[in-house]
Amino acid sequence: RKGRGEGDGRLVQAEARKGMEAGEARFSVEVAVEGKAEWWHDKYRPRKPKYFNRVHTGYEWNKYNQTHYDHDNPPPKMVQGYKFNVFYPDLIDRRKTPTYSLSPDPGSSDTCILRFHGGPPYEDIAFKIVNQEWETNHKRGFRCRFERGILQLYFNFKRHRYRR
Repeated sequence: RKGRGEGDGRLVQAEARKGMEAGEARFSVEVAVEGKAEWWHDKYRPRKPKYFNRVHTGYEWNKYNQTHYDHDNPPPKMVQGYKFNVFYPDLIDRRKTPTYSLSPDPGSSDTCILRFHGGPPYEDIAFKIVNQEWETNHKRGFRCRFERGILQLYFNFKRHRYRR
């Protein structure tokens, strides 16, 4: 039997080998989560899950940016979406799928806290992300799936077109 945590490293390396698409970068802005003692703390050593996250950035060519910028002098890059891969290979109860929840950031209205809850022996993990409306259509890149010990949450932000 492999040692505890060895599978985590291989899964992270496999995800890293997939590489980055155009406009993607590695993302790891983790937020501290208040710890509370769970029923399983005395039996199993709690640990944070490993993760490999990406942030998708790009240019928004709205009317203002089209008139004030061009391709030689582009506008500032905006966050357009995220891809979260959180690894839970050693879950005790494999029937319960990990979940995520959004909560407002007390420090800023521009950001919110995305929290992942996996279950024993994993602690919760949270990230600070941009506070915008998500595109939840799978044809536009939304994915929320848990298989083979990996929770994948991919989403892009809605693009609001200006119309009179």
